[in-house]
Amino acid sequence: MSFNLTILVLTILFFSTLTRSTFGFGDALLAMPLLTLFIDVKIATPLVQLIASIIALVIVGQSWRSVDLRVTWRLIVSSAAGVPVGLLMLKSAPEGVIIGLLAALLISYGLFNLTRPRLPQLANHNWAYGFGFVAGILGGVYNTNGPPVIIYGTLRKWSPERFRATLQGYFLPTGMFIVLGHALAGLWTRQVWQLFGLSLPLVLAAVFWGGRLNRHIPPHRFDRLIYAILVGLGLILLI
Repeated sequence: MSFNLTILVLTILFFSTLTRSTFGFGDALLAMPLLTLFIDVKIATPLVQLIASIIALVIVGQSWRSVDLRVTWRLIVSSAAGVPVGLLMLKSAPEGVIIGLLAALLISYGLFNLTRPRLPQLANHNWAYGFGFVAGILGGVYNTNGPPVIIYGTLRKWSPERFRATLQGYFLPTGMFIVLGHALAGLWTRQVWQLFGLSLPLVLAAVFWGGRLNRHIPPHRFDRLIYAILVGLGLILLI
């Protein structure tokens, strides 16, 4: 890989990590469409997931007191139940339809909340089972288990710190299963590890700065930023 291409890949990884560290999500949906323009998807996929696991591990280590454990375990268990359903759908539903539906969900939910930001707050923890199950289905279909959990967090009205930390408490164990799957599938190639090693200092720096940015976002503006990002990610999926 040329020097210029390596710098480009590292830049994409830095800004996608900064987004994830600041808001708690968005790294894969931002990085994957861009990386696959320049490197093979068999390199991009395990690379992004390795970095995502490092991000989640660092954030959980820093902010474990802010993780809502009562919700996290419900999301994890119900997601595990939804994954087989998603795998069955993967065999029958066209990929374009799945991506289009996911993009429509993100855009419509984001726009609705930007124009009418007064949805009811979910007080019962058991709602996590339903959102986690849908997340598992989307994870099994297209490795996109994040959006339902993000929507759930906005409906719970979590503070920016709790939102960021609890998402990582969910993403860390589920992401480790994906990492293990990549290893068993033989996707951990020399080039993946080279790019991972080169990106690690930038990733850690992005996690640090993202944490500082997260603490400085006013809670009353945080939700609207999340909704705007969801709309942007939906448009990226459509493109």
